[in-house]
Amino acid sequence: MSIDNNRLLIVEDDPGLQSQIRWCFEDYDVLLAEDRESALEQIRLYKPAVVTLDLGLPPEIDNVSEGIATLKQILEIDPNTKVIVVTGQDEKENAVQAVGLGAYDFYSKPFQPEILSLIVRRAFRLHDLERENRVLQDTSKHEHFNGVIACSPQMQSVCKAIEKIAPSDATVLLLGESGTGKEICARGLHVKGRRSQGNFVAINCAAIPDNLLESELFGYEKGAFTGAVKQTIGKIEYADGGTLFLDEMGDLPFSLQAKLLRFLQERVIERIGSHKPIPVNVRIVCATHQNLREKIEKGEFREDLFYRISEIPIEIPPLRDREGDIILLAKYFFNEYNEEQGSKLKGFSSDALLAMESYGWPGNVRELQNRIKRAVIMCDGKQITASDLELDKTSADRMNFNLTELREKVERQAILRALSYANGKVAPAAKLLGVSRPTLYDLINKLDIKY
Repeated sequence: MSIDNNRLLIVEDDPGLQSQIRWCFEDYDVLLAEDRESALEQIRLYKPAVVTLDLGLPPEIDNVSEGIATLKQILEIDPNTKVIVVTGQDEKENAVQAVGLGAYDFYSKPFQPEILSLIVRRAFRLHDLERENRVLQDTSKHEHFNGVIACSPQMQSVCKAIEKIAPSDATVLLLGESGTGKEICARGLHVKGRRSQGNFVAINCAAIPDNLLESELFGYEKGAFTGAVKQTIGKIEYADGGTLFLDEMGDLPFSLQAKLLRFLQERVIERIGSHKPIPVNVRIVCATHQNLREKIEKGEFREDLFYRISEIPIEIPPLRDREGDIILLAKYFFNEYNEEQGSKLKGFSSDALLAMESYGWPGNVRELQNRIKRAVIMCDGKQITASDLELDKTSADRMNFNLTELREKVERQAILRALSYANGKVAPAAKLLGVSRPTLYDLINKLDIKY
């Protein structure tokens, strides 16, 4: 059974039968619903892989029309859901109708745990196989460099830009918050570039003391300073024929910036203690989480160096702005650490998934990775919960998935903003919103907007 989605929704109005079925599936994340409205709410919130659906639902339990309508709407919301319809002993024609509408299979009462368990397991297996096939197809369409795990349009755009830029010799500046994956993107530029057979050399300008950074970058000759007992090649020279990645460029000492600028312009270096120029053929990729323009204004960063390192800037979005990537990355890290630790956890609980999606992730991908590793090690249950991730469950509870409410909220904000721009006059506000004046009046009345 998949660890990604082991949610099973039981749509049954009989509380006794609900309990019986739930007891049989204690290894699954079981959700319950007693009517169409609650079933559709669970589908929208949790997207269960498999649903058992009693066709006789209230308010007309002796008529299958409510169950059939529920089946249609479930498949409209998520066509990949495997719906197993439950019918009476003499209602095979209803089962055939349901399968014709898209149900996966049917099961006839009275309840027999072994038979229903077998049908449910087969449904989960098919759901997993179809999902894996979709992932493989999508991967073949969007195959990027190793290390980037993303499905969001934002990161797909970044990956495409890197693939386009990589074959050139342009100096690239990667911008983004700490933990967003700037080094992975730098490696992507190297792997996809013409120097992929050479070395990829990374150096963190913030991690090395100022008085040592120059010798680390440029190397030194024997006797150049106290302790220089042998000739040492610097990182720039070591990267010859490959890629040099200068991380945290915003922390490069001002005294070193002129020397680095000269190297970028002439592509030659001199080791400390030597006057012999050494030509170096290397691709330069830089990265920073700081605002270099602000540092230029403060006199902390050279403007000419900034333009030299940012021939092509690429902005890497924070994790909170990457639609769909949080859960994708979470499942990837879970699989990795679950196997590494020899654990037999069965994925994430519903509250954990909601909590991860609602959290702001100030530490980005690095924070997500660390929280999941800790949770896999410390978890005592069968699934990782919001508590295991040390995330606030209340923030997840406050997430609103109701499309009507969300749409009304956005409409209200847009109308109030337009009315504010138009000084409360409806006609110019309607023009700003791109609707007719009667339509705007209708929306104002519907949303009870006071202006």
